[in-house]
Amino acid sequence: MHAALLMLVDGRFPAGGHAYSAGIEAAVSARDVTNARSLERYLDGRLAVTGSVDAAFAANACHALGPDSPTTDLAAAADELDAEYSARMPSPYLRTTSRRLGRQLLRTSTRIWASPGIDVVSATPGGPHQAIALGAIVAAAGGTPSDAVALSCHHLAAAVTSAAIRLLGLDPIELAVVQARAGRQADRYQAEAATWSTAPAADLPAWGGSLTEILGEHHGALDARMFVA
Repeated sequence: MHAALLMLVDGRFPAGGHAYSAGIEAAVSARDVTNARSLERYLDGRLAVTGSVDAAFAANACHALGPDSPTTDLAAAADELDAEYSARMPSPYLRTTSRRLGRQLLRTSTRIWASPGIDVVSATPGGPHQAIALGAIVAAAGGTPSDAVALSCHHLAAAVTSAAIRLLGLDPIELAVVQARAGRQADRYQAEAATWSTAPAADLPAWGGSLTEILGEHHGALDARMFVA
């Protein structure tokens, strides 16, 4: 992994991720997550479903929209990825949030890296989904689809654990252990990076969780909230 890519795993990188709880705030509100044990269960579930979808789309975007892309029509590839990812996210609120996070990630990243793929995803109406933006940025920074998978999983695990500290006051050391275990679980996805990166967008994972979508809509209706989602 190139040293510059480490910026994308640094919580101080101004990409807007500090405002994202990956659904934990809604889960806490519903009392589905109350302690470290239930948090780890939640994180394992997210990694198994929507986490794998995000990782697959990041890997595919890294390959299809990178500087060395074999794709001749980058705009068509970006449109196909956008349509397929949107179809995997039934919640209108979560789709809007995903695009907001993609725009925020690009706002900083485009000051550092440049590529035709980044230009194409930046032109996505409403903004690109965060996973697709991440893949294009990783490629522009010299990373690989495997790097995109690792970064995608790290972003999810970090969002969940850091939000839980703020929402529940849980022990940061205990949650660091939870995040490390989740990282080891997610490592197996890197073995799928080569397959995901070259598969047609329609054939990428479509795992979903109805509770994730329901909690997303619930979160959007909260009168007061700490995180955007």
